Amino acid sequence: MRLSDADGASAPSVTTVLATPRTQPGGVLSGEVRLKGGDAGASIDRICLGLVTSPYAAYEVGGQRTVEEFSQAQVSGPAVLRPGEEKAIAFQAAIPWGTPISEIGGRHLAGMALGVRTEVAMATIVGRSDLDLVAVKPAPSQSRVLQAFARLGFPFKSAVLQPSRGEDPHHGPPFLQKIKFYPPGHHTGVVHEVEVTFVPSSSEFVVELDADQPTGHRARAGRFRMSHEEALRTDWPSEIDRWLVTRPGRAGR
Repeated sequence: MRLSDADGASAPSVTTVLATPRTQPGGVLSGEVRLKGGDAGASIDRICLGLVTSPYAAYEVGGQRTVEEFSQAQVSGPAVLRPGEEKAIAFQAAIPWGTPISEIGGRHLAGMALGVRTEVAMATIVGRSDLDLVAVKPAPSQSRVLQAFARLGFPFKSAVLQPSRGEDPHHGPPFLQKIKFYPPGHHTGVVHEVEVTFVPSSSEFVVELDADQPTGHRARAGRFRMSHEEALRTDWPSEIDRWLVTRPGRAGR
């Protein structure tokens, strides 16, 4: 990204280089913002790094998807660049627990493009870079649930983002990710699809499981709440099988 000041003179160029282009909810994103001075010295007020996604894929208007910044971290405060000077600023940005998963088992989930966008604020201009794509894999506790669906023979169907219900308006993105699976053969005709929602929290692990029946009826199938450590020890294939068998009862902890 190269900026131009109000007089059209060459201003600093900015390049973001990610050391960790793959991360996970609750993890960190590391890298450098590299600056190169322009024709004259420049005073930078701040440099921020924003996490961006297309938030409501299920609610497109006019065929257009809008992108939304759902988290921002300040990389640098005031800085001065001399003409032609090169400077690298290292960063480690926290990844919110509500960050959508964009790949499972190394497979990219269609429609789940995420990226980082660098914003540079100077006295007269604010410049924003193009997106640098980032892959987000499941956190270990989340991965245990998703692996269980694969072991039980549930083929992946889709992943979408929908507006959150506002359970925690002070933390996390304003949306929840729904990861959907087709049922395995022995559940065909009984369950149309199964939906997994991870409710973001650093202090506990919460996952909601919903099932659609071929009749169109929908009922909350289960809500599991535990620590992230307990989620790693849970026999998820058995838990998932249990709530399928006992539908529409509620299975939870």
